[in-house]
Amino acid sequence: MAIKQRGKKLSLYRRVPKRYAAVEPRKHVWVALGTDSLSEAETKSGLLWEQLVAGWEAMLAGDTSDAERRFEAAQELARAQGFRYLSARQVAKLPVDELLERVEAIPARDSKVDRAQAAALLGGAQRPEITVSRALELYWELAREKTLGKSADQLRKWENPRKKAVQAFIGVVGNKPISQINGDDMLDFRAWWLERIENEGLKPSSANKDLIHLGEVLKTVNQMKRLGLDLPLAGLSFKEGEQTQRPPFSTAWIRDRLIIPGALAGLNSEARLILLAMVNTGARPSELAALTPEQIRLDGPVPHIAIEPVLRQLKSANARRVLPLCGVSLEAMRAAPDGFPRYRDSASSLSATINKYLRENHLMETPRHTLYGLRHSFEDRMLEAGIDERIRRDLMGHALDRERYGKGASLVHLQKLLQTIAL
Repeated sequence: MAIKQRGKKLSLYRRVPKRYAAVEPRKHVWVALGTDSLSEAETKSGLLWEQLVAGWEAMLAGDTSDAERRFEAAQELARAQGFRYLSARQVAKLPVDELLERVEAIPARDSKVDRAQAAALLGGAQRPEITVSRALELYWELAREKTLGKSADQLRKWENPRKKAVQAFIGVVGNKPISQINGDDMLDFRAWWLERIENEGLKPSSANKDLIHLGEVLKTVNQMKRLGLDLPLAGLSFKEGEQTQRPPFSTAWIRDRLIIPGALAGLNSEARLILLAMVNTGARPSELAALTPEQIRLDGPVPHIAIEPVLRQLKSANARRVLPLCGVSLEAMRAAPDGFPRYRDSASSLSATINKYLRENHLMETPRHTLYGLRHSFEDRMLEAGIDERIRRDLMGHALDRERYGKGASLVHLQKLLQTIAL
């Protein structure tokens, strides 16, 4: 690279790498630096050379047969010239001076306009047609930051609802290009869900989840691929009724039906121990299933488990906590010092297994009860015992309605409190 005098101003003079011979026939290029100051010219030269290389790379990419990559190449080529890619319709609406600036930036060789550059700067690149199924394929990569830290099981549970929503939409509307999705398509999808709500007893919340996940996929692809589409996704959600809470098991039911000898004998040992560990910790089933041996700390004056983001994400930052072990929960964890490898990556099958067993063996207090009711029961017992709200929220892994000050209660103090309500 050299900076040489050309006329009254300085210019960058450099040999063109052989890699770019197909898109740049010149062996050497002169790039005007617009200054007669050597120090300023040296500052500008590096950036201008990077822009040239970026432009050649974009033109090379533009020679491929892949429609999506060609469109991206046009966007990159426009950026290399210092412009944002606009569609031909958008370019036509620009003020005259901005339009002329784009036209003048299009290089010409031997009186012939560079077509790739012209398409990039004047919006002539053909927008790729991305179908709904292709949008889902692209989404996994475009939204990859949302999967950071997720375990295999968490990743599966994150992906499945999005797959389900897209498949349902394709089943109703077809696998059409997302640029062709119109308001009638979305209303047809909504009408299909309304019919299911009315005739199959499904909840509006299930329909809304499909609409949210489908919209998330389409909007992410539209934004990240810079397609500029006006997607008809607003105003489609169903009004949901009052949320029904899963009821807690009563203390008497847990004591007299669930934890008596033999009541859970038909459950596999890991599922049985996880249920018992929930009773006096209020931990989520997935949190217990994911415990590693290092998080199970049975030695020392206060046996406890540590809920931490080990090989998985926690539900929230507040979910990170330590839980003293008392009563049947301490006995359960002593029987499982290495954790629960069977369910470490399949917490959903854990809940399904336990719920099915409890229903089939008439151990659900009411038809509305589920395994999660043990967590609610733990919180109710703390409330009845007069345990401070800050401590209750810390133990449940819930947010506090104010800023947290200090470290909170010690393990010894937590153990004394929980021993009063332990079963």
